[in-house]
This record gives sequence, C-alpha cells and structure tokens, in this order.
Amino acid sequence: MFLEQRDFLTPAEVARLVSLSRELTFVEGRISNPANTTKNNLQADHNHPGYAESVNVVAQAFARSREFNDFAFPRAIAPPMLCRYEPGMSYGAHADAARIQIPGAVIQSDLSATVFLAPPDAYEGGELVIHAGTRPVAIKGVPGEVVVYPSTMLHEVRPVRSGARLVSITFIESQIPDEHCRTQLYELNEIGALEGLKMDWRNRVRLETVRQNLLRLWSRK
Repeated sequence: MFLEQRDFLTPAEVARLVSLSRELTFVEGRISNPANTTKNNLQADHNHPGYAESVNVVAQAFARSREFNDFAFPRAIAPPMLCRYEPGMSYGAHADAARIQIPGAVIQSDLSATVFLAPPDAYEGGELVIHAGTRPVAIKGVPGEVVVYPSTMLHEVRPVRSGARLVSITFIESQIPDEHCRTQLYELNEIGALEGLKMDWRNRVRLETVRQNLLRLWSRK
C-alpha cells in the first residue's frame, strides 16, 4: 500500500530546498551504496553547511503531517537527503537495505519515502517506478508531494533524458513492522475518522478499544 500526499511541503519550503540545492555540493550517490552498480545519481554532501537545513525542512514536514503519521506509525526517520538526477542518470530496480545507519543509531527500513521538488515538466524520464507484483506503477509527483511505500518492494528511477530531477528521500522505521498489520490499523484509523461522529458512542468506544489493543499487540517490543 502506498501513501501519496500532495502539499506535504509548502510552496515556500519547496522554494527554499530548490535554492539550497543550488548552494549545496553534490557528491557521487554510490558513496551510500557502493555495491549497487545500477545506482547513478548525486546526493547532497553531508559536510556542506547548508545540508542540516535541507534535512530539517523535510523532517519538520514529516513531524507535522497527520496523514503521514497515521499511515506510517513512525518510530524513527532517517535524515532526509536531497538527491539529483541529471541526463543519463538512473537507479536500477532494487529493494532498500534492511538496516540504515543514522547518526548514533541503526534503524530498520520498513518504509521508504520520496519527496518531489522539481516540476514534472522540468525533466524528461526520471519516473519513480514501484513494482507491485508484475505491475509497474510509475509516479512523477508535483513539487511538495510525497510518496511513501514499503521498503521491501522493488523500485527504480527511470533514466533522466533531459533536465534535472530533484527529490528528497528518507527511510522510516515503523512502530508496526508488519506491513499487513500496519495497513489494518491505518484502515481502522480511517474508519474512525470518517464514521466516528456518526457512530453510537458505545460502538465508537469499542472500535477504539480494538484499535488500541491491536496497536499494543503489533507494536515493536
């Protein structure tokens, strides 16, 4: 199950990140995954003075997004990283690493997220393709849109033919590691939000009791 959320970032935040991308130094993307010979992109240099601000802008958006938090049940989020794809660059089909090193800790990647920053017509190609079984789902989001999807799924970035693709990516460790269980809790949340005020109070309490008990049962220990 995917989450696609438009207006995840405000226009001002998108503009700031685009401006920062012009100031930041970008380095070879294979630094973070040297074993993957199909990875051909650029990523922001962690040592650049503007890097921390680029991380904070996107991290704050994740923290405030009710839609994201209800979907992902985040326990920890890796520092979001700006990535750029220029003509000829791509990232072949892969599933993300199970363990992600972040400052001071290692987290499990249950979910991956791509935040789009460049307008779709600013570059040709460069679609994020998520392989849902035998069906490839191609996504080319608008600036400020986020797509969140299971890290276990094969996904790729098609070759950029012209222009430049600019995104921010990150990885999420969920309180609910099992994707099926996480989806059920998300659906219960949605039912509660959509139907809660129409329900008899006793039934609403029963629904919430089930939801909280499942959260206790399925949460990481």
